[in-house]
Amino acid sequence: MKKVLLAAIILFMSAGAFAQIEAPVKWSYAAKKISSTEAVVFLRATIQDGWHIYSQTVKDGGPIKTSFTFSPSKEYSLVGETTEPTPVTKYETSFSMNVSYFEKSVTFQQKIKLKSANASVVKGKLEYMTCNDKKCLPPDDIDFSIPLGK
Repeated sequence: MKKVLLAAIILFMSAGAFAQIEAPVKWSYAAKKISSTEAVVFLRATIQDGWHIYSQTVKDGGPIKTSFTFSPSKEYSLVGETTEPTPVTKYETSFSMNVSYFEKSVTFQQKIKLKSANASVVKGKLEYMTCNDKKCLPPDDIDFSIPLGK
């Protein structure tokens, strides 16, 4: 009986540990062809209330800024930098500096030049850090693959 009780306690404790994994940001992707030679890819973060992710423009010494690395391809090339809307900028005592961040949702955009009519997907990796007013989660790296459509 003691073994069964011990096994049940361990099972409930391990289930509780899995339930505590926090994922306050969900990413979604889309692309839109704006001509036969150009397209825009959209990388959207939907952020739970109370949490935020950081701008691409955070200075050194602060939190991990959101960054995008696009995989090299013979089918397309990047046009300019990845753009973002105007972030909220506020002094954060935990970093002893002003930081820029986004709450609720943000859509980043990257314009690309299509080198091939067969270009079908844009691939890469993004890195970001999520914080709330009590804590920050470790930075997260996510691979993405965005279909270009027809």
